[in-house]
Amino acid sequence: MLLHDSHPLIPMDAVVFDCDGTLSSIEGIDELAEANGVGAAVKKLTEEAMGHTGINPQLYRQRLALVLPTVKQVRTLGEKYFLHKTADLLTVLQVLTDLGKAVYVVSAGLYPAVVGFALRLNLPQSHVFAVEVYFDDSGNYLDFDHRSPLVLADGKRHIVEQLKKQHPRLVYVGDGLNDMATQDIVTRFVGYGGAYYRENIRQMCQYYITEPSMLPLLPLCLTAEEMQFATS
Repeated sequence: MLLHDSHPLIPMDAVVFDCDGTLSSIEGIDELAEANGVGAAVKKLTEEAMGHTGINPQLYRQRLALVLPTVKQVRTLGEKYFLHKTADLLTVLQVLTDLGKAVYVVSAGLYPAVVGFALRLNLPQSHVFAVEVYFDDSGNYLDFDHRSPLVLADGKRHIVEQLKKQHPRLVYVGDGLNDMATQDIVTRFVGYGGAYYRENIRQMCQYYITEPSMLPLLPLCLTAEEMQFATS
């Protein structure tokens, strides 16, 4: 279901997507945790962050200390994101590209996995923002980039503020509490609950998609005239 279906009156310049639970139906860190035998503990922390408290450096560190992913696992996660990409995503991205909209991915996920996924979606690496992770020479996890704004509750806001300098009219699409930090600075915020429905997030959104498909996003990103072009 889509609440408040409404075409923008003025064309948007760009669309910014969250990754986990939005572009892909999985939570990457939870997938890694399940593979490494700590699924229940990490999933609880993820849901706490996404639905209630937002991300923070302590929680970010805690999850990775439990999971201890290898470089191979993180890179393979990019393939898994793609296998679980949201229904109709490729169609939506093609429409946005054909209409000249810039597309970005802003994620608190692990950079090697997120960028690997984005490249499979034919998005440029320069349009991907995520958290870098470090491994030793044997491919074992060492640490993450503690300086990344994306491990902070309002980190996505900082990234979007920079993108607005190039693209003043932005649509942001995301499923979690961290995404909500951008709501008051973008032209249109769209909550996505097609993978993980969260009632508290829905209550904060004027526009909220509950269908497990990205197609309902198009009328919220495109003017009526652009929609005619997209469907012709």
